[in-house]
Amino acid sequence: MKKLYILGLMGLMMASCKPNIEPAAPSGGEGVDFTRYVAVGNSLTAGYADGTLYRSGQKSSYPAILAEQLKTVGGAKEFRQPLLPGEYGYPEPKFMLMMNQGLCDTVASLGPMRYKGALDSIGSSLNIYTQDGPFHNMGIPGIRCIDFLLPGYGAINPYARRMFVSPAGSRPVDETVIMKPSFFTLWIGSNDVLGYATAGGDQAPAAIGSTNQISNVDLFNAAYDTVLSNLRRNGAQGVLLNIPDITSTPFFTTIQAKGLMLTKNDANLLNNAYNSLGGLIRFNEGANYFIIEDSSSPVKFRHIKEGEYILLSTPQDSLKCAGWGTKKPIPGRYVLTANEVSKIRSATASFNNIIYLMAKRENIPMVDVNAYMRTIQAGIVFNGAMFNTTFISGGAFSLDGIHLTPRGYALVANQIIMAINAKYKSTIPLTDVNKYKGVAFP
Repeated sequence: MKKLYILGLMGLMMASCKPNIEPAAPSGGEGVDFTRYVAVGNSLTAGYADGTLYRSGQKSSYPAILAEQLKTVGGAKEFRQPLLPGEYGYPEPKFMLMMNQGLCDTVASLGPMRYKGALDSIGSSLNIYTQDGPFHNMGIPGIRCIDFLLPGYGAINPYARRMFVSPAGSRPVDETVIMKPSFFTLWIGSNDVLGYATAGGDQAPAAIGSTNQISNVDLFNAAYDTVLSNLRRNGAQGVLLNIPDITSTPFFTTIQAKGLMLTKNDANLLNNAYNSLGGLIRFNEGANYFIIEDSSSPVKFRHIKEGEYILLSTPQDSLKCAGWGTKKPIPGRYVLTANEVSKIRSATASFNNIIYLMAKRENIPMVDVNAYMRTIQAGIVFNGAMFNTTFISGGAFSLDGIHLTPRGYALVANQIIMAINAKYKSTIPLTDVNKYKGVAFP
């Protein structure tokens, strides 16, 4: 935050003088205590990036960044996280940007590959509560909002198991208030739609206990209310964050629907192969729409349409050399159709309405991350650096296409700080986003 200071009388009399803009002295605001800050959330809160969880990513989580800024006003004097021992990643190795030669051709390209360096994360699965806990960062990768009421959740989620005081017996909602927070951030709900989307929508398994289905709205409402009420139990103030439209992330937007580039000869060969379908499938020289599975089509496949998405998890060698999208339809588990996208956005809107109403009920601020991510998608500039949602080069999203880079998490931390300052009349300084890392190039 910045404040305009008017110069003294002599300065005002001098035509050559200009107003002096200086940062306001940090202050803690009114009616809020930042002493014990606790962050409750999922992988976005934990600092998850590049397809896994690793130590430096955790240290650049938005709660860690926020805690540093809270220290300037006397808050968050201690902020403990369930740090991993190394950089390899847990439970999978992280993605790194490297030159990669395709399995089916000899063309080398720059892209994400799993880290193959030294394994320095031995012991990551061990419960570390007794030696390092309790923790201020209660970001649990994989957790849905509805899971916060599930007893024994730590027995089925390895991230929760390593940080809970009672993994096999407690509910996550009970673990989040062990620190008796005086201030909190709450960012949950993304996983209540994400699993469905990344598993291909209606193609996702529907088995009991599966996380690949959109959560029931009533269960979401009850769980969110319980988590928030527990955090507020001792009069703690806080900030809520809503759910972004996950289909705007690079995981869903990188492979363009009309991203199939064909020569005139290739287009003619494909048209000859599909002539018997009476014009249902046609290709042209230049940009074309991929072919996808569709059980409702008379021939069980069709061209993908604008507003539908091909997932970043689609095997690239299959697209390049196995004829996926041209000679063979891309399987439904790698595609979101218009109907599936509608279900995701409808659920996201319902969940966000619940979050908005509860923020209003509790008279605490809410960061509209959904709107902010649309702003990033269009492109923003911070201190001369451009950020957008373009995969790899955009700077905001990590190499898994869903989670943020440290710079992206710093952007979120600043949105929270602005919400805090506006509500509680504090003057917590924003962090310098550019001092954090983006995607590391080789």
